[in-house]
Amino acid sequence: MDNIKKMIAESFDEIADGIKSGSFKKKLRIGLTLYGSEHGTEEMVRAAELAKRKYGDFDIVLIGPKLNCDFELVEAANAKEGHDKMVELLDKGEIDGCVTQHFDFPIGVSTVGRLITPANGRDVIIATTTGTSSTDRVEGMVKNCISGIAVAKALGLENPTVGILNIDGARKVERTLKKLEKSGYHVQFAESLREDGGAVMRGNDILAGTPDVMITDSLTGNLLIKIFSAYTTGGNYETLGYGYGPGIGEDYNRLINIVSRSSGAPLICEALKYCSICAEKEVLKIAKHEFEEAKKAGLDDILKSTLKAEKQASDDKENIEIPPKTVVTYAIPGIDILELEDACSALWKENIYCESGMGCTGPVILVEDSKANDAVRILESKGYK
Repeated sequence: MDNIKKMIAESFDEIADGIKSGSFKKKLRIGLTLYGSEHGTEEMVRAAELAKRKYGDFDIVLIGPKLNCDFELVEAANAKEGHDKMVELLDKGEIDGCVTQHFDFPIGVSTVGRLITPANGRDVIIATTTGTSSTDRVEGMVKNCISGIAVAKALGLENPTVGILNIDGARKVERTLKKLEKSGYHVQFAESLREDGGAVMRGNDILAGTPDVMITDSLTGNLLIKIFSAYTTGGNYETLGYGYGPGIGEDYNRLINIVSRSSGAPLICEALKYCSICAEKEVLKIAKHEFEEAKKAGLDDILKSTLKAEKQASDDKENIEIPPKTVVTYAIPGIDILELEDACSALWKENIYCESGMGCTGPVILVEDSKANDAVRILESKGYK
């Protein structure tokens, strides 16, 4: 009888909410763990209150210590028990997603964050910000691209533009993604706002929000989220943006959004809304579909060939003699820093003397002017440019 009364009460509540909001669909239930914040449990509850007042289109379930509040509360004695309860609620379907701090994802899963650019207030998706999509840097960033595209589509961007942050591995990631795009998986590359353009993005592009999705490694992405969320507060209280975002992986099936332990209520409020959108749009299903499409286009084979080329280059270096030194003044840009030594070895093997250097836009290889065309041709044929 009590269960029947509860069901009737919930039905009337849903009708009342529908009349008030104009929407009669069932509300999503988003969890929020209370342990772990450097600003205390009260800050987490305040975030829930902010989200309820500002949005009100999803229910919030708190997971943490016993307290007096207007929210449904699942009690947990500590942070570990809080995460255990969170996973249990997700697996039972009793919540649709959850916002938490410091959760350990398996290898292959990393979080896709969002920040607000100071130049024009644009949202930029940062793929990724915690966790790791692969133990190999380039492979991980390629998979980050797919995860970022999936989240962008969940947020309503049908054809998101993608930029690759100019960090170690960027050029190799660009070449790999272009192979994947040529093989049938669509990637809409952004153009840097800098004069020389291209899909490899500079710091200026982060500030301006040039791409919809910025591809990076998790450590760099983590740093970006921290800087852009707390640069107005002195660093210890994060107010801007949406946090580190949902953990995305090829077959991952739990919607868990991460925020920092120094995140304040205004940011956590937006993280809760971000999680609710991801739940409503079924971002994990979108991600699964995107990875399936990438695999149809040969993702696995392309990544294997990339890793095989790395090993071959490493083996080839062992028996190469450096040609006689010449005057080198012609700079060849567009070489990835991770491949700079291998690229030099490839030219030495063809009896072309070269030296590595660093220009304003990144690594360069220096050769004598008369060898420039041959050097570029060799580097292109070997996949270094």
